[in-house]
Amino acid sequence: MQSGKIGVTTENIFPVIKKFLYSDQEIFLRELVSNAVDATQKLKTLAKLGKYEQDVTSAKVTVSVDEQAKTITISDNGIGMTADEIDKYINQIAFSGAEEFLDKYKDKAEAIIGHFGLGFYSAFMVAGTVDIVTKSYQEGAKAVKWTCDGSPNYSLEEVEKTTVGTDIVLHVDADSEEYLKKEKIEELLKKYCKFLPVTIVFGKKQEWKDGKYVDTDEDNVINNTAPAWTLKPADLKDEDYQNFYKELYPMAEDPLFYIHLNVDYPFNLTGILYFPKIRNNFEVQKNKIQLYCNQVFVTDSVEGIVPDFLTLLHGVLDSPDIPLNVSRSYLQSDQNVKKISSHITKKVSDRLQEIFKSDRAEFEKKWDDLKLFITYGMLSDEKFYDRAKDFSLLKNVDGKYFTFEEYKTLIKDNQTDKNGTLIYLYANDPETQYSYIQKAKNKGYDVLLMDGHLDSHLISQLEQKFEKVSFSRVDADIIENLVKKEDLQESALQQAEKDDLKEIFASQAATEFMIQFENLSAEEAPIIVTQSEYMRRMKDMAQMNPGMSFYNQIPDSYNLIINSNHPLIVKINEDKKASIGDSLAKVDSEIAPLKAEKTQLEEAKKDKKDEEIPAADKEKLDAVSKQILELERKKQDALKAYGKENQKVKQLIDLALISNNMLKGEALESFVKRSLSLL
Repeated sequence: MQSGKIGVTTENIFPVIKKFLYSDQEIFLRELVSNAVDATQKLKTLAKLGKYEQDVTSAKVTVSVDEQAKTITISDNGIGMTADEIDKYINQIAFSGAEEFLDKYKDKAEAIIGHFGLGFYSAFMVAGTVDIVTKSYQEGAKAVKWTCDGSPNYSLEEVEKTTVGTDIVLHVDADSEEYLKKEKIEELLKKYCKFLPVTIVFGKKQEWKDGKYVDTDEDNVINNTAPAWTLKPADLKDEDYQNFYKELYPMAEDPLFYIHLNVDYPFNLTGILYFPKIRNNFEVQKNKIQLYCNQVFVTDSVEGIVPDFLTLLHGVLDSPDIPLNVSRSYLQSDQNVKKISSHITKKVSDRLQEIFKSDRAEFEKKWDDLKLFITYGMLSDEKFYDRAKDFSLLKNVDGKYFTFEEYKTLIKDNQTDKNGTLIYLYANDPETQYSYIQKAKNKGYDVLLMDGHLDSHLISQLEQKFEKVSFSRVDADIIENLVKKEDLQESALQQAEKDDLKEIFASQAATEFMIQFENLSAEEAPIIVTQSEYMRRMKDMAQMNPGMSFYNQIPDSYNLIINSNHPLIVKINEDKKASIGDSLAKVDSEIAPLKAEKTQLEEAKKDKKDEEIPAADKEKLDAVSKQILELERKKQDALKAYGKENQKVKQLIDLALISNNMLKGEALESFVKRSLSLL
């Protein structure tokens, strides 16, 4: 029996290993099973070369748990090791300057295991003692057992072992006994080893018998040794791709389509990416791309490896050029990773372009599912925008689809305003905005449907990209103002009459409404509700951008636009004259001379310094201003009192609110009762 110390000049190797990514302790199983697979593949290679004559076709890796003995064993039928090889590969840690290395990386444990060939030592993350029982494939080799208790001390002795290969026995620490549960080990094997190229066996398959599950004689094989991405596309059918998707995501809907990646220069990358159906709440869809290194699972958090918008895709990427254990900063700076990211973006856009060109009708059918993904890509990646602008679609409220250029051609003759700006009209809720859409259609205009999560951001981007273009929601103003062709017609009301009506309507309108008058056609609605395009768009964008949250603090505001030429508005003005016209005229007659006197007093003090104006004149001006203010308040009070009692005024406002789906609850019930009484 031989004993000695592991060949490092410091004794702090094990504490560093124990510390390695404490929350990611479970990767010990990935490392040990991966080593066993490597050993098995090496023996198969030797057999192919004629350097090993035994049958290796049934070689496999077996994982077992003994809860009573508190051990986990990983066994392979691989190449095995001699005593000299254990001394070389296990006892002498495979790098020079161990002391300096540990000093350098003692606070960066993620850079040690895997990346520097210390995968085996991850066993000590969960085990107090580890045994290696191994027999080399070499003719006449003796089986040996290596034991280490988690210190640099080890023992090595000859033992009996009939088969070639290696058993790694972990004597699990008391604080890691969760890994002695079969359910836990099976979960980790399915997570990390599901697609390893050598058969992984964990116990026996079970069946329900006599009221309980019992083992059968059939091995419980964990993995698929030849997953679809490792095969040639020519050898696969659509059905194979669909079946592999279900293997990855058993509960998911069928994907829209897929991309098979197979790159060997300037880096190695294989994989299959699927386009899932994504319409809403795309955050839920993230972390669905699985990253592998030579079929060993690494992570499903692929930010930094693929552009952010591509994390909406599902599927698998496999690249030996991305090490198993690297820091996030490494991923963000590594040139290979950047090349991979750029290549994937190009392949995705090329595939979309190919589908668009080869089958436009099918592409349009899938557009509503693709839209969020493509919009996200265009907003977040300038290169993707440049590629996607040729196949990205705009959909109108009638369900027709157009490329950007097609839509520009469609509307440029009719929707260019008097300043030469092309106006893209859009709606985000065709039902509640129905009346506005109809008004636009009556003018011969087309209206887009922009109801997606990211459409407010997309609109802003397109306004910057397109020349002399403005997007306006159909309810942002009256249609004559949205696409201004010419000055509006004359008004049937004088300005003073509008001022009076403004007070009357204000008496019945909520405080969030700003009252405006427009000289529209007598056939247009008497009152129209609109909302500022800018403020509404900022609020929509704030829903997706925490940095803009202050916009959400601003109360909603609306415009109550009164058609000064509508017969009902003219009639309310006439009724006002008949009812309170005399009293208003009397107040106006009192105000008129006071305003004339005020003007005279203000002219007298013009171009004079304050100290040059007589005190009597100052007092007189203050008194006159106060009298005017009191009389104007008296007039306002009279107009408001009249307005509050005028059911027609309230009815017209409520009709405008109903057309916007803004009248609810008690207010709606009052409207119904008032309608019946007016009838």
